[in-house]
Amino acid sequence: MPKKILTVGFYLAGDDIEFAPFTQKKSLLDWDIVLFRPDVENFVARHYDDGEYMGKMALNDRKSFEMREANAHWRREIAQAVEAGKLVVGFLPAPVEVYAATGTKSTSGTGRNQKVSRHVELVTSYDCLPITPRWTATQGTAMTLASGGRDLLAPYWNLFGQSSHYNVVWDSNAKGVCVQTEHGQKPVGLFVKGKVSAGALLLLPDMDFSAEEFFAEDEEEGEVWSPAGEQFSASLIGEIVALSKAIASNGEKTPQPEWASAEEFALALEIELRQQLLQAETELEKAQRAKEELSRQLEDAGQLRALVFEKGKPLEAAIITALMMLGFKAEPYEDGKSEFDAVFESAEGRLLGEAEGKDNKAINIEKLRQLSTNLHEDLQREEVNQPAKGILFGNGHRLTKPDERPTQFTEKCIASATSMSYGLVSTDRLYAVAQYLSGTPDDEFARCCRLAMIEMSGIVSFPDIPVSAGEAASGIQVAEAIGSGVSADTAAAAT
Repeated sequence: MPKKILTVGFYLAGDDIEFAPFTQKKSLLDWDIVLFRPDVENFVARHYDDGEYMGKMALNDRKSFEMREANAHWRREIAQAVEAGKLVVGFLPAPVEVYAATGTKSTSGTGRNQKVSRHVELVTSYDCLPITPRWTATQGTAMTLASGGRDLLAPYWNLFGQSSHYNVVWDSNAKGVCVQTEHGQKPVGLFVKGKVSAGALLLLPDMDFSAEEFFAEDEEEGEVWSPAGEQFSASLIGEIVALSKAIASNGEKTPQPEWASAEEFALALEIELRQQLLQAETELEKAQRAKEELSRQLEDAGQLRALVFEKGKPLEAAIITALMMLGFKAEPYEDGKSEFDAVFESAEGRLLGEAEGKDNKAINIEKLRQLSTNLHEDLQREEVNQPAKGILFGNGHRLTKPDERPTQFTEKCIASATSMSYGLVSTDRLYAVAQYLSGTPDDEFARCCRLAMIEMSGIVSFPDIPVSAGEAASGIQVAEAIGSGVSADTAAAAT
């Protein structure tokens, strides 16, 4: 069955592709794939009652409300579409910043000297995106796929990478980076997966969708798509549909003309209600942003739980976070030749770690061989003078509840690690100590955990979590028992 595709803010050739302007309140739930480009030209085109503030355009009350409303609408629709399993692909033009009325005013002075001040605040064309990372406006063309986007975006990038250009760089801490600058590795493309569905928001560098060669003049129809334009659109849609697979109302009422909405035709009640509506929309937008920020913080706060059920990159990221909570300076390493899941160090020593998660099996010796290879590659680096201590982080039987899991590593893996002086750390036990430290600052306990990883070979046993603080942090005995190295069966019996 063909995919239903909608473009918002720009056109593509194709009879089966529907277009919606940025100003239209279109539901995105009717479409399988949405190609989105925030085009706010209708709002920032100069009007007789627009002004300036701090060197930027200050919209009149009507356009202030309409732009805020459009931003809020698309932010809500994009978020809902992603959570409903849709793919939304955003192409990002240069951001537009204007000052918009908040709907509030203040007065100063009395009599003839009385002055009414209209309150405004900064609004941008990117406010329509349901994301929290900050951005900085800048332009460039030298880009490359980040490690998180190579497998997914390679075919698309081979076709359209050379014709793409970025208009913003995202905050260096942004998650889901899929495209980055060639030099400096600054994020310029993001891939944000749905929290409860297979939907996704893919934010990509912009392209020229209205290039001159895409159009031709027809004597009867005027401007039409050229063969080049049709080929471009077909190729783009083909790649987007492939990406989607890889990631798993009108009436007879006459539209009001522009001149009829001018202030000279406004009724007194309209003006009053418009002010109230603008203020309500402003408060709603602030409340929505506060909610989004709290949701982001809540999501971030629970990311450590990846230690007990994840594998791959999510597990590696959670390990890095936990190691930093233990007082290590920790980060993944990649230089084009070598790639290590974690390189971490403290005053007690320097370590190199590899991570592995298994659905229903224990961690075997194969990953231990990889760790050994990585340690040799690390030592060959010019800036490294001493061999690092090897740590294999294992999340065996990850789909089983931690207190019901058998041994996380095979006997052969344990014996080999012991003989080679490598440490084996079960990530559910790492979670238990990180859980305790997240609620109770305890430098001495963290130091003892670091020493355990540096000094122990084979299975690493962390020190006992202090009873009172441990119970306060976790609220259950199982987490405390796992952290102290007690067997899962014993822990379960304790509850």
